[in-house]
Amino acid sequence: MSLKGKVAVVTGGGRGIGRAICERLARDGAAIAVWELNADTAMETVSALESAGHKAIACTGDAADATVVKRCAEETRAALGEVDILVNNAGISAFEKFLSISEESWDRMMRINLKGPFLCTQQFLPAMIERGWGRIINISSSSAQTGAKSMSHYVASKGGVVGLTKGLAIELAETGVTVNNVPPGFVVTPMLEESPIDIDGYARTTPMKRPGRPEDIASAVAYLAS
Repeated sequence: MSLKGKVAVVTGGGRGIGRAICERLARDGAAIAVWELNADTAMETVSALESAGHKAIACTGDAADATVVKRCAEETRAALGEVDILVNNAGISAFEKFLSISEESWDRMMRINLKGPFLCTQQFLPAMIERGWGRIINISSSSAQTGAKSMSHYVASKGGVVGLTKGLAIELAETGVTVNNVPPGFVVTPMLEESPIDIDGYARTTPMKRPGRPEDIASAVAYLAS
């Protein structure tokens, strides 16, 4: 599936699923803008892409901050051109029992996981509509369908991502811009490895007896971006 000549923004592209998405879209021909809060991991992704002969830039900042989103969008357009593909991947998770969730923790979860995709999509959507082609792909979570213990704020934020995706998909159906979401389940990422989950033990309860891999999610994103 060739994406030659396309420009993709991947938020949270510095590690895990985000990095795998950057690598796959680059192999398919897209120029990549790695948006990442952590400058070191962003440059690690860019260096890997450039070493493989791909075009990539890094933009460091909070993708849930409107000022940062505007700045990174300007930097991306100046370096690579108009954005054709937006992958809203940046997000956080946390394990907290519902009665222990503070208002601050709730607001932070919603800001990063739901407000971020809203801001980034608003930034790039007008040009996509004008050109009659665009791909918006939101990374949600299987927990939005199944629920998850001690993660009600995370589940609620990802449920919001699913709802945002559905609403936009219907609203934009006639414009040439598609909007989809990919809901990862049990995928080995730094975020999962930093969680209290027994990865090997849980893997034995799954049909394939192994965790998913970031590359699995990247393949789905590449298909939806094509």
